[in-house]
Amino acid sequence: MSLTSLRNKSSDPKQGVYFIGTTPPKQDTAIELVSGIADKLLDRLDSIDYDGLIVYDIQDETSRIDKPRPFPFKYTHDSRLYSKILHDKSAKPVITYKSVSQRDGVDFSRWLSDAWHQFSVRDIVLVGSPSANSDIKLSLADAYQTVKDHNLDFHLGGVAIAERHSNKGDEHLRMLAKNEQGCEFFISQAVYNAQATIDMLTRYALECKKQGKKPRRVVLTFSPCGSAKTLAFIEWLGISVPEATSLRILESDNPLKESLLISRNNFEQILQACLPLDIPLGLNIESLTNRKEEIDAAILLFKLLKATLDLKLAESQL
Repeated sequence: MSLTSLRNKSSDPKQGVYFIGTTPPKQDTAIELVSGIADKLLDRLDSIDYDGLIVYDIQDETSRIDKPRPFPFKYTHDSRLYSKILHDKSAKPVITYKSVSQRDGVDFSRWLSDAWHQFSVRDIVLVGSPSANSDIKLSLADAYQTVKDHNLDFHLGGVAIAERHSNKGDEHLRMLAKNEQGCEFFISQAVYNAQATIDMLTRYALECKKQGKKPRRVVLTFSPCGSAKTLAFIEWLGISVPEATSLRILESDNPLKESLLISRNNFEQILQACLPLDIPLGLNIESLTNRKEEIDAAILLFKLLKATLDLKLAESQL
């Protein structure tokens, strides 16, 4: 699927869009091994019908929270490099995340040029600093302006955070501001709190209607959880997990299976509440760890949730 067709499909509320999220290999992985890691990932994806991949730009978020990180932070290879490898091997679009706060406007403009010309990056999501305590050299708003001023036509997306909406009640206004700054779609954090996501999407849809604007595509992220350590990491990342949900997973004889059932139930609740709002929705499935069983479960979760969305979209057209 080309950039143009991804844009076109993403603007059609009657169609879902479906992604697999991944992270680049660790920076200490020999470059000659990175290609084989990409092959292994794509082999796993042979059995599913997906539109593209998402490659994250992992940040050291230890300044955001006092609790120790459940899994140690390690730098990864450049997200642009891994995006190009995956794009070349899969012939599918790859959305590349970029954390912008560490470099100034001139450096970021150079990053954009290199991303386009050297790494064939066309679809990007920009993220700001995880903490106000960090040394911020470039604000997210200024980064969006740099993209707008650039002569390259990136397909630009933003992050939508339901947890922030629960705390501040204004994520829908942030989303609309990002629309004005050039964002054509949004990707959520992993969803474990259906109501928080429903609240955010409902406010966004109503505010769009009030302002006479068309809601942009929102790609909802889901991730399996098969252990207490993975759950601790999910919560460390700032993802809202209701107490009853945590207990269901931790007390289950099969925590991984339980997390998939919870995700499907959460997704069904979101679709029931939000499909009538005419927000184009999509799916992104990721594994937050490199544990084989959680990676395999992510593929199964993709199949479950894609079938769910496809069915609901078909029913909505009756």
